[in-house]
Amino acid sequence: MNFEALREAIASGNPGRARPALASLVDATPEQAEPLLLLGLQQEGDMLLRQLSCSGLGHKPTPAGWDPLVHTLEQDPEVAVRAEAANALVSHSLQRAWPLLLPAFQRDSQWLLRCSILSAVAEHPEIPPEDLLQLARLAIADADGTVRVGGAEILGRLVHEGGGQAVA
Repeated sequence: MNFEALREAIASGNPGRARPALASLVDATPEQAEPLLLLGLQQEGDMLLRQLSCSGLGHKPTPAGWDPLVHTLEQDPEVAVRAEAANALVSHSLQRAWPLLLPAFQRDSQWLLRCSILSAVAEHPEIPPEDLLQLARLAIADADGTVRVGGAEILGRLVHEGGGQAVA
């Protein structure tokens, strides 16, 4: 794998070159992929490239990927990129991500981000039921029907797993 050629393609500003270069990192080690994924995350003109970079940083987590993902979750202008950053942060560490995801869910009213957080957190084996309940309550109060359905599904699961105990 010619990493210098991949770096040039990712930084080229040409989506037809940059996206396939980023996709070719699937067989790279996290350490090999990290600088190129971080470079892709910096490409302001290509939302899909940033989104793919977030996904790659989630599949190949490294310590250096954490802070750029946090910044992306909090600052990227595109909701799809913020949503992918949320997923990637959960892949790094739910325990570290939770204190970032809950405020992101509360401040960002975009249904795509909220559904991504619901999905990433709901099925995670390490999510404490009380955190999941807090998220579900926020979701069922949402203005968007898709988000409300996600919250209701989580509440249903909590009731089922809790032996029918009230969660409200």
